[in-house]
Amino acid sequence: MKDYLFFVYVMATDNNRVIYVGVTNDLKRRVFEHRNGINKGFTSRYNVSKLVYYETFHYINAAIAREKKLKEWRRVWKDDLINRINPQWNDLSTTL
Repeated sequence: MKDYLFFVYVMATDNNRVIYVGVTNDLKRRVFEHRNGINKGFTSRYNVSKLVYYETFHYINAAIAREKKLKEWRRVWKDDLINRINPQWNDLSTTL
């Protein structure tokens, strides 16, 4: 049986003013889609293209629950979460 991973991730604009929280089973593909505007919507409209945070999960239900919880958070709480792991808000997609 293959061990699947699921990801909750946060993308940001270059100036970090706009962020987006999402969930996926293929983080590299999803970052590529955001970066290239493949799926028209929020991230393509606001040019959200930099991966600044992600968490891994073994179960999709846990990942979806975490995504929903993060989307309920205030922006300052999300910023604090990102700052603990990635204080420079570097693009983490280069290390995937």
